[in-house]
Amino acid sequence: MAQSNVKVRVQKFGNFLSSMVLPNIGAFIAWGLITALFIPTGFFPNESLANLVDPMVNYLLPLLIGYTGGKLIYDQRGGVVGAIATMGVIVGAPETPMFLGAMLMGPLGGYVIKKFDQLIEGKIRSGFEMLVNNFSAGILGAIVAILAYLGIGPAVDAFTEVLVTGVDWLVDAGLLPLTSILIEPGKILFLNNAINHGILSPIGLEQSESTGKSIMFLLEANPGPGIGVLLAFMFFGKGTAKQSASGAGIIHFFGGIHEIYFPYILMKPKLFLSVILGGMSGVFTLVLLGGGLSAPASPGSIIAITAVTPNDGMVYVANYAAVLVAAAVSFAVSAVILKTSKETDEDIDKATKKMEEMKGKKSSVAGHVSGAQAQGTLPEEVNKIVFACDAGMGSSAMGASLLRKKVKEAGLDVSVTNTAISSIPADAQVVITQEELTPRAQNKMPNAYHISVDNFLSSPEYDKLIASLQDGITEEQAELVEESETDAAGTEPNADKDDDLLLEENIFIGKKFADKEEAIRFAGEALAKAGYVEDSYVDAMIDREGITTTYMGNNVAIPHGTEEAKKAVLKSGFTVIQVPDGVDFNGEQAKLIFGIAGKDGTHLEILSGIAVICSEQENVDQMVQAKTAKELKDIINSK
Repeated sequence: MAQSNVKVRVQKFGNFLSSMVLPNIGAFIAWGLITALFIPTGFFPNESLANLVDPMVNYLLPLLIGYTGGKLIYDQRGGVVGAIATMGVIVGAPETPMFLGAMLMGPLGGYVIKKFDQLIEGKIRSGFEMLVNNFSAGILGAIVAILAYLGIGPAVDAFTEVLVTGVDWLVDAGLLPLTSILIEPGKILFLNNAINHGILSPIGLEQSESTGKSIMFLLEANPGPGIGVLLAFMFFGKGTAKQSASGAGIIHFFGGIHEIYFPYILMKPKLFLSVILGGMSGVFTLVLLGGGLSAPASPGSIIAITAVTPNDGMVYVANYAAVLVAAAVSFAVSAVILKTSKETDEDIDKATKKMEEMKGKKSSVAGHVSGAQAQGTLPEEVNKIVFACDAGMGSSAMGASLLRKKVKEAGLDVSVTNTAISSIPADAQVVITQEELTPRAQNKMPNAYHISVDNFLSSPEYDKLIASLQDGITEEQAELVEESETDAAGTEPNADKDDDLLLEENIFIGKKFADKEEAIRFAGEALAKAGYVEDSYVDAMIDREGITTTYMGNNVAIPHGTEEAKKAVLKSGFTVIQVPDGVDFNGEQAKLIFGIAGKDGTHLEILSGIAVICSEQENVDQMVQAKTAKELKDIINSK
């Protein structure tokens, strides 16, 4: 347990360091490209444009790091004071780019203003808040900047010189390849960003400023060791690991997502030797041939490496050679390990889960190697799940009802709602849609965790999601659910309201249709005749079916109008059509058709009940066999 806590603390600290650099990588790359293009030895030397180089590295980049560090501590206000404080170290040590100083002063500035605000909270007279906020940030920022100028800037400058001198000594002594013994395993323990952007990049930027390139940028970013392992699995692996290795290799080598090869290493820990020896070989090649980059390569792909390689033919040769040598050595060692392995199969799914446990959260790329149905990263704590369909009235409401019931039974305090795709709320963490609609939902909410289902009434994805959520349930959440269930005990639905929504005269027994359009039109005309919708709603139901099928599974379809047609709904209502012989809905047989008109959510209660009933095939079969409208309605009301 103690070892696990240490690992978590190290990961958190490393993530904090890298979190100051990663959001600003675009600025680092911009500086690297301007340097590579316009300095006297660049691709297109330009004395005027080259004037951008020094101000960017001396002022822009450290200020961005300082602002980001302060913002991590105390949002926008912390970011402003962090940037002011960073200016102190920049001016206090003008000969050295203050990246390490910014990583120190940014968070410190944010911390100082945060503590001040906590001290005066509730003590400011009304009307003076803005005055106090602005002057406190200015005064404290000025004080911290002066302290940084007088003492911290020179101290960080001296420390940076020690680090750079140490790296130069390692290079001169031929010991730099030994850093791979720490770097390669560290990457797989999810210290890769901390190592690369928290430690190596600041040192590399110091070197690049004076020499035009730095080997430090390639110590961690070299994709060679990882692609060597994946190539070995392509040729000598077994089972799902062999099948998935080629796709993982493309993502790793060209996309620069190193995380994707970590499960393959964890599946066979002997492969740590492969990446260590591959990394050492690559670093040795860089030292021997004089390789390096002008700026960080992020992500660590061959494309990014090419983009920030200085305009020097020998440096290109050195960098590419380092990647190839690292890949070759890693491949050779991995091949031996895999060929001598006695295991008959390699469970990449199990290894991926192990990786996610080490990381402490779902992997954003795990689905590419494990075949998962979901896309995105499942948050560690989920509070809101949203079912989305085109109009937000039918299929999504039924799916939400089923999952809400499962969530309640599992004792989870998670909100489950439904909506139209165009109205997915910004705080939705998990979004569930039919497979055809998932791309639209992803465009609307690219940062959410997306689940695709082909059967809203009985998808196995529901149980998988519940199992994932239960792993993170807290005692407090369980107590909240118990309290809500206690409060809800004894309440009954409004029977009169339900009767108004579903009348016997709107239930049709033993119907036959030539195709689904005829069936949908019949359902729509029945809704219009009952006074639930205007006549135009019928055509909108046909249009809605053209977007994606309203077949829900278990021989049930729920045709309804498009989102634009909601204005044609006069009041909520249902019509039920029994089709014992079935009617084809895109290759599926619908024997129960629920025509839906929903207004202001008043239809959701009965739709929820229908969804729960239809989730059991046995209940659907009973309704299909009903002889009268009253019998079918009684089955719905009795469940």
